[in-house]
Amino acid sequence: MNVIVANKYQTLLGTLPIDVIKSINGEFTIQDLVNQFSNFYYNKMIIDITAIRGYEDVNTLRELSINFDCDKIILLLDDSPMVNSSMYLSKLVSVGIYNFTRSVEAIPFLMDNPNLYKDVANYQNFNDEQPKMMMGQSKIENRLEQRIIGFKNVTEHAGATTLVYMLKKHLQRNYKVMALEINSNDFEYFNDKTLESADYMNASFKISNAKDMNVILIDLNDGPENVCTEVIYLVEPGIIKLNKLIRYDYKIFEKLKGKKIVLNKSVLSDRDVKDFEKESGSKVFYNLPYLDEKLDNNTKINEFLIALGFSRTDN
Repeated sequence: MNVIVANKYQTLLGTLPIDVIKSINGEFTIQDLVNQFSNFYYNKMIIDITAIRGYEDVNTLRELSINFDCDKIILLLDDSPMVNSSMYLSKLVSVGIYNFTRSVEAIPFLMDNPNLYKDVANYQNFNDEQPKMMMGQSKIENRLEQRIIGFKNVTEHAGATTLVYMLKKHLQRNYKVMALEINSNDFEYFNDKTLESADYMNASFKISNAKDMNVILIDLNDGPENVCTEVIYLVEPGIIKLNKLIRYDYKIFEKLKGKKIVLNKSVLSDRDVKDFEKESGSKVFYNLPYLDEKLDNNTKINEFLIALGFSRTDN
């Protein structure tokens, strides 16, 4: 059984397919963690780095390494420039913390395949301004600087196009973002010339030539999901929409098991969401209400972006 210490990425860590014996949320000093877990048995401790007070100072992480078994610790980093600098990562290695990642999807891999020093030795290079690899992905693939997030409507007209547009508006203040729709021309109605449309063949070309982008948001429509690093499945949870969906494909929620389901244009309460999960046999990643796409800064969009793992948002 495992322990989760979360703060900003509480929702994101809540999607992990692991057994959890205890989960705490908030901001803690190292001594707070010692008081809670020094005599507590667990397999791995997954720590959202923003849950550690003063995490920007690597000496705080040194204190963590002194008081805990580093082989049991997995750090989920935020994407702030300081934490991802080569100096910071090199110091993490120096204090004996070898298992860290910026991708929640890499955590289960690290649990089964913890890094040894030889896997992270390349970090002890103070000349590079930016790290070449991210832990948890060093054994899988080169660091995924770029996130390619696809959005697919599960129920009819679940709002993928508008949601991609809104996410781009919010993300572009802090990231280099490209928004692309495949096999459709609905973007033209937003009167935003930075939005791009393409058929499948041209879409692959555009994606492969957008290496300078931090984030690519894709309205997939009927396009292939394998062009994405992650896919979000949108469900509008109205009675008519859901009944139509089930009549069309009564096994749809079996097919979506383990995938990232977002309720969009939703009027469901937290209690309603639990009922939805029970009836559908699925897990909801996020519950998004109706949103005003004309707003330049929407709190709900920012909260959703944090849940997706983006630390630089305008709250």
